[in-house]
Amino acid sequence: MLLLVCTGIVMSFMGCEKYLDIKSDSKLLIPGKLNEIQGILDDVGQMNNGRTPSYAEAVGGDFFLPTIGTLNQSVRDIYVWKKFDYQFPNDWSNGYLPIYNANLSLELLDKLGRNNKNAVEWDNVKGSSLFFRSYYLYLLTAQYGLGFNSATSGNEPGVVIRLSSDFNIRSVRSTVNECLGQAIRDAEEASALLPDIPVVLTRPSKAAAFAQLSRIYLYMRDYENALIYADKCLKIKSELMDFNTDTDVLGLTLNVPFKKFNKETVFYTEMSTGFGLHAPSSARIDTALYNSYLPNDLRKTAYFKANGLYQQFKGSYSSSASVLFSGFATDEIYLNRAESKAWLGDIGGAMDDLNFLLKKRWRVSAPYSPLTSVNKIDALRKIRTERRKELLMRGLRWADLKRYNKEGEEIRLQRVINGVSYFLEPNSLFYAVPLPADIIELTGIPQN
Repeated sequence: MLLLVCTGIVMSFMGCEKYLDIKSDSKLLIPGKLNEIQGILDDVGQMNNGRTPSYAEAVGGDFFLPTIGTLNQSVRDIYVWKKFDYQFPNDWSNGYLPIYNANLSLELLDKLGRNNKNAVEWDNVKGSSLFFRSYYLYLLTAQYGLGFNSATSGNEPGVVIRLSSDFNIRSVRSTVNECLGQAIRDAEEASALLPDIPVVLTRPSKAAAFAQLSRIYLYMRDYENALIYADKCLKIKSELMDFNTDTDVLGLTLNVPFKKFNKETVFYTEMSTGFGLHAPSSARIDTALYNSYLPNDLRKTAYFKANGLYQQFKGSYSSSASVLFSGFATDEIYLNRAESKAWLGDIGGAMDDLNFLLKKRWRVSAPYSPLTSVNKIDALRKIRTERRKELLMRGLRWADLKRYNKEGEEIRLQRVINGVSYFLEPNSLFYAVPLPADIIELTGIPQN
């Protein structure tokens, strides 16, 4: 962690040069004004773009590689869920840099007084800092910790909770419970400080804080709270793109079908490139998954294009053929609410939410037949099927697999290399992916 945070300090200052002055003796001045601290948080290269974890996406099972002949042994091992040693740069360092910047911003903010004149700006800086810390702490926990279980997560290792920019503080892995609890507290406090809608979508907002809480509680299988916060988010921001007519749809057949910062975007981040396995240019979508989209489901055109014998994903909200959107969008929140309603017994409400979303994705010239459910189990099956189809390649599937298997779904992943099948068993210890080897060596924290 020492190497990580030292690197983070250098990178954070390098990435914020326009907000910092340099004395003639080459000593960096510490930001002392609200707009300078806000500038740290507004540096999208350090806080948003290419920062969210990707190891989980690489092993989540929604894609395959048609050929692995040119891949080195390490990448082959990742592909079939084998542990291997990897070092900086990686998801760990990518995620902890925004956490460091958030902690630094909170410490700098503490030195400035809040008053009637600066209250709005001061609250936004504090709320944004807390949100970013919550956001990345949860994502790292969901990747590096085992799936949540109320009976065991109080003893199972999560990640390191960093609440200070002081890199001399020793790194210790906290439990999954402690990590998720800290992420919840930060997001709750942020929600009381942030504006409903941000000035730009790379900034946090109240809607984003509610989306964060809904996502965390869904992961914890606390469907009552997941519903409460999904509903709060959608009361602020609820728009969905109609894939037939919306001006944010550039063209369903285009290689880049959606506008960046489209009307569904609540908070914008991009996934790291990681090991490169999940890159749209090389990954091919699971054939059974692709075939599950009906002919009049416009997602089949918007999300995919043929590449050789198979399909390549192109439906990212990043408006890029190579960059994957990983933030919050209203389609995810509708699905959170639908699944939570179904779990809690509101079958009609759950299917209303699901059909409201799916109709926006259906070809307008073809009649849409609303999905119905006979019971809770049937509703959950249909909602979870559509969740996978709607939220493809956003870094969410790994967390979903963990909670589904904790509920007894027994999902077994399979990949094939040269005719040999490899499997990831339900609730395997690999669902807590390996930590970087250099972090283990430097800190002595336990490896997964």
